Amino acid sequence: MSAFLVLWDVDFTLVDTRGVGFKLYQLAFTELYGTELPARAAKPNMAGRTDRAIALDVLALCGIPDPPGQVARFEAALSRLAPSLGEMVVARGVALPGTAAALAALAATGAVRQSVLTGNVKEMAEVKLAPFGLTAHLDLDIGAYGNESGVRSDLVGLARDRAFAAYGQHYGGEATVLVGDTPLDVEAALATGARAVGVATGQSSASDLAAAGAHAVLPDLADTDSVVEAIIGPERYQPRPA
Repeated sequence: MSAFLVLWDVDFTLVDTRGVGFKLYQLAFTELYGTELPARAAKPNMAGRTDRAIALDVLALCGIPDPPGQVARFEAALSRLAPSLGEMVVARGVALPGTAAALAALAATGAVRQSVLTGNVKEMAEVKLAPFGLTAHLDLDIGAYGNESGVRSDLVGLARDRAFAAYGQHYGGEATVLVGDTPLDVEAALATGARAVGVATGQSSASDLAAAGAHAVLPDLADTDSVVEAIIGPERYQPRPA
C-alpha cells in the first residue's frame, strides 16, 4: 500500500508552457462570443488560481452578463479546445529541470501515488504534460482540476476521495502532499491538513513560500534526492549511489 498521495501543481512547478494557457482562453472566448478577448481582460491573474476563478474574472471583465451562469459553458470550451494546442506546447514549452527524474524516483520508492492538483481543466493539464513524457507516473484520473471549484483547497478533498475510490486507501492529513510554486498551493495544503512542499520556480520566492507556511521549500526540482526527501522524508528514501 502506498503511504502518500503526492499532488503536483502543473504550471511553473512541472512545466513552463509560455503563454499556452492564456491562448486557450483567447480561443474559447472567440468561439463562444464571436470576438477577440478584450484588452481589459488580457492579463488575468492566473498564478495559483483555478480556471473556475479565472474564468469568472475574465467573463466579468469582458462585460459578459451573468458570469456564474456562463462559466460552465466557458469551461466546456476550454476542455474541448485544449487538445488543439498540443503543437504549441511542443513549440513553446519546456519541462522544468528535474521533473521527469523526480516523478520517476518517487514512483520507484513504492511509497506514493502521484497525480496533479492544478488550476487547469483536465484536458489542458494532459496537453501540457504529455509532450514531455511526464504522465507515465501520474494517475490523472485521481487528480483534481480547475473547473471543479474556484477555491483551490476544495480540490484536495476531491483528489483524496478519488484516490480512495481507485485504490481503497485513505490519505488523510500529511499522507497527502501538495507540491507547488505559489502561496496558494501552500494555503490549500495547510487548510486541509496536508503537507506543503514549495518549489521556487515561479513568481514566488523561496522566502514567500516559507512565509506562507510550507513545510519544506526547494529552489527547483533539479536535485532528485532533495526532492524525494522533502516529499516523503529521508527515512523512506535511499539516495542513489554517488
